[in-house]
Amino acid sequence: MHIQETLRTPVANGYDVAVCGGGFGGIAAALAAARKGKKVLLLEKQYELGGLGTAGIVTIYLPLCDGCGKQVSFGIAEELLRLSITHGAEGLYPDNWLTGNGERSRDTARFQVQYNPHVFAILAEQRLTEAGVDILYGTYVVGVDRQGDRIAHLITENKSGRQAYPVGTVVDATGDADVAAMAGAPTATYGHGNKVSAWYYYVGSEGYRLQMLNHPDAGQQHFTGLDGREVSDFVQLSHAATLDHFLRLRGSDPSVWPVNMATIPQYRMTRRLVGEYTQHDTEQHTFFSDSIGMVGDWRKRGPVYEVPFGTLYSAQVKNLLCAGRCTSVTDAMWDIMRVIPCCAVSGQAAGTAAAMGQDMTTLDVTALQAQLQKDGVVLHEQDL
Repeated sequence: MHIQETLRTPVANGYDVAVCGGGFGGIAAALAAARKGKKVLLLEKQYELGGLGTAGIVTIYLPLCDGCGKQVSFGIAEELLRLSITHGAEGLYPDNWLTGNGERSRDTARFQVQYNPHVFAILAEQRLTEAGVDILYGTYVVGVDRQGDRIAHLITENKSGRQAYPVGTVVDATGDADVAAMAGAPTATYGHGNKVSAWYYYVGSEGYRLQMLNHPDAGQQHFTGLDGREVSDFVQLSHAATLDHFLRLRGSDPSVWPVNMATIPQYRMTRRLVGEYTQHDTEQHTFFSDSIGMVGDWRKRGPVYEVPFGTLYSAQVKNLLCAGRCTSVTDAMWDIMRVIPCCAVSGQAAGTAAAMGQDMTTLDVTALQAQLQKDGVVLHEQDL
């Protein structure tokens, strides 16, 4: 059964670039586009920036290096890492990278930090507003007006009701390729699903701690993250796991109390773009002529990946790019690309490209690369 609705959607002021999602990919994209002088709108359904890295309590800024002494991710990826520890780190403070004290090799600390989620969210908000980005919190993208092979309007809902924003170029940094799917771009879902995670912070006799509670016994079911009822079930299992773990801790330390838990579901991989190129995890140390930056493998030392521009867009929707954890990769590569530094690398490239044109199929990739290099990004492993 369906109910026929008559919707009247007022048209709001337009933007050169609209970024959907305010995680690390969206932050990087919005910053990059605004710094090119574009009028930028950032739409975020939560009430703080950072996505899984703040509201999701996954507060480890994973490595910018290859694990063998070479930094591989630069530009806004490094800027946001340093921003996150402006007022100190919660842990993982590598002196060899941050202050230059000590060696950098396969046997030394990697270029990663643990940061406070709330401090970072506020600092990121300030940096974006200083750059001229308009941020709309509590705002969902609920549809698109696609005209031909481009998105003409984004349809949103928030406390003001339903509105349509005319857009030049769109960056989908939702983490779930929501806008890409709405626009009819080709997408794929993660076949293995997500197990329940329940990271949270607590205090006790040993002080303030981040508890990285992964795959608790409370939930062995695998979730796609793309169904409303399923999302609610996932969150309730996560809450139950947090409570159970806290009570077990308290059995030996009565001073233990939870002080912060995730306010969004801690999904890793859900849906992604199927772009002009799909990158494989076997393509480490591979030269790509259209590279827009590099990433390492957070799980092990050694691999370096150049990221092709073709992973960020599909020719079927020419003014849409994807950034963050929903770029075009295989399932095995997805586990590498879903983390914070990789999101920031793809975000900076997507935001820069969005500022340079409205048709990704005809964009001058050489000019894009030159701009990224001017902004501090190293594109190829041979240039390290």
